[in-house]
Amino acid sequence: MSTWNEFLRALSEPVPDRRPPLSTARRRWVRAVPYGVVLAMVGSLLPTGIVGLTEYYGVNPSLATALAVVQAGALGLALTRPLAAWQLVAPSVVVGAIATHGAAAEQPWPWPVTTLLSYLFLMVLLAVRERGRTLLAVWTVTFLGCSLAWTVFNENFDGSSVVACAVSGAVLLLGWSLRGRGEAQRRLAEQEQISETERAGRTLLEERARIARELHDVVAHHMSVIAVQADSAPYRIEGLPAAAVDEFGQIATAARGSLAEMRRLLGVLRTAGTGADKTPQPGLADLPGLLATVAQAGVRAELAVDDGVHALDPVPEAVGLSAYRIVQEALANVVRHAPGAAAEVRITAADGALTVLVDNAPPPGAAPAVETSGSTGQGLVGMRERVRLLAGTLDTGPTTGGGYRVTAVLPLDVRAAGPADAASGETTE
Repeated sequence: MSTWNEFLRALSEPVPDRRPPLSTARRRWVRAVPYGVVLAMVGSLLPTGIVGLTEYYGVNPSLATALAVVQAGALGLALTRPLAAWQLVAPSVVVGAIATHGAAAEQPWPWPVTTLLSYLFLMVLLAVRERGRTLLAVWTVTFLGCSLAWTVFNENFDGSSVVACAVSGAVLLLGWSLRGRGEAQRRLAEQEQISETERAGRTLLEERARIARELHDVVAHHMSVIAVQADSAPYRIEGLPAAAVDEFGQIATAARGSLAEMRRLLGVLRTAGTGADKTPQPGLADLPGLLATVAQAGVRAELAVDDGVHALDPVPEAVGLSAYRIVQEALANVVRHAPGAAAEVRITAADGALTVLVDNAPPPGAAPAVETSGSTGQGLVGMRERVRLLAGTLDTGPTTGGGYRVTAVLPLDVRAAGPADAASGETTE
């Protein structure tokens, strides 16, 4: 009983197709193809079916018109609801077989030519839209109907039923195979998109964790200074009241507690197998050494630091670290994509912000530099996150000469900047 119920469900419940219908194809000519083919089929099968049934089989004109309209018109419905179209055509085939039985011995029976063509074309539309069990159930009904006609009306049986069973089965099998292949490709594309999204998210989180680990040294230094100054204040400043001494003690205790919490946070951010980095974080003063290292890789880089930068007292450590990393990532892209190119690094300070510009022109015959993941970070992902941290702006893109330019503007007042304020900083690529 359960098998019979499944069989009936396969014949009555269309598959919830996740693909867009044919009418929503992106290109207009693709959208017009199925409708044009169906219109041509309907235009040819409708009058031919009426004439054939009336003249060659002697069917009543009204009945012949109704059968031709149902069998040909159902093709239009099959574009969006093929199973419903088959549910209309199947009874019409039975009615037509009864109406044409014994009418013309020299004509094919129980499949007149127009009926057979309509049914086979319907199988094409059905095969590319429905699931496998529905296609199997449809072919089973077709086979049983043809077998019944051969058993009961053997004297009128000819090869049209064999053609109907064989060709419809082949069409349904081929359509089911193509549909399965298309479904597999669609799911693969979805999984690739999901994987790409997850990969991008993981890259962003890894870069943020790396930036947080680097900034730990900067923040820890300031917290240590606060703790030392608060502890030594009662000894350095004479005549402090008891309340002030207690206040300095509380400040020192809070600073040491904050340092301990930061160490725990750093332990969470540190990835497995990553040991503690004891090397001081780099800054603007380390840029000459960076350019010398890049020169060994074949990139001639020149550094220009304006006098306004030297006049700063001094550059905030977070800003200097971000500027260094941005230059490092930009030059890593040049080394990877334009070896042998000349690069220019310019650091300027104006209007309360530090501007970092890295520009390169590729050598003759070389491809222009593009976004990539450098040896220490994740390319533009790391640049964007460092700029966002300081509420700055980042502008990247190819130049007219075929090179690549990176321009970052970093506010010097890090106390007024933060990730929440960085939404106003526009980033262009």
